[in-house]
Amino acid sequence: MTLRFVEVADRVYVLREPLLDVNVTLVVGDGAALVVDTLSTAGQAAELAAAARAVTPHPWTVVNTHHHFDHCFGNATLAADPARPVYAHEAAAVALRERPDELRRAAYQEMHDERPGLAAELAGTRLLAPTHVVRAQTTLDVGGRPVLLRHPGPGHTDADLVVHVPDADVLVAGDLVEQGAPPAFEDSYPLRWPAAVADLLRLATAGTVVVPGHGDLVDRDFVQAQHAQLAELAQLIRAAHADGLPPEQVVSGSPFAPHPTLLATHRAYAELVP
Repeated sequence: MTLRFVEVADRVYVLREPLLDVNVTLVVGDGAALVVDTLSTAGQAAELAAAARAVTPHPWTVVNTHHHFDHCFGNATLAADPARPVYAHEAAAVALRERPDELRRAAYQEMHDERPGLAAELAGTRLLAPTHVVRAQTTLDVGGRPVLLRHPGPGHTDADLVVHVPDADVLVAGDLVEQGAPPAFEDSYPLRWPAAVADLLRLATAGTVVVPGHGDLVDRDFVQAQHAQLAELAQLIRAAHADGLPPEQVVSGSPFAPHPTLLATHRAYAELVP
């Protein structure tokens, strides 16, 4: 299948990668462009670059919404030659710069049973660390279009970035929001994830196009519904911890059950220790 971008708002395009259902966003301005996330492997990223070039000839800046392999392992293909700026939260930049072998190993282990071919590619992928870090927020000028990069606090990871294109009313949520499958909790902060999504919602209007990390485009109502589930889980964790219940009991009562949340629940319990 040939990858292609589809325009979802004024000069804002989304490409949906079919293997892992990852969304990539392309913002085009006057003489410049922005690519949000770079997929999993050099091969995928090369197809992504060709799809972007079918839309615009302009040089691009890259943004990583976080440091999981399916959102940033294509950095070297998109931004190494010629060298282009790559923005990410400082925690993602540190992970990609200081722990590339660990990230490759984790990606391989995650995929080797389900998709061994992809796992083999991931194990040999050259990683490129971001060149620019975002701590709280920064605004980029993409060919005359302001684009906000904002860290809403820990949620799906400790390094999530939201990308807001206000003149097109588009909000790129990364994996803070998931469609078609439950959110992924392995590296998450479930007590703080609701606040991160609430921060994201403050940027959205009734007509905002929200691009989740995976799946179909959604709207503000969808994000509010997912926020309510995340808040329910956080409250369940707090109540269970206060009652001295084991984390396993939280998992069985989670609004996302049977999707596993045990590792995240253990992390949350550790945060609640005085």
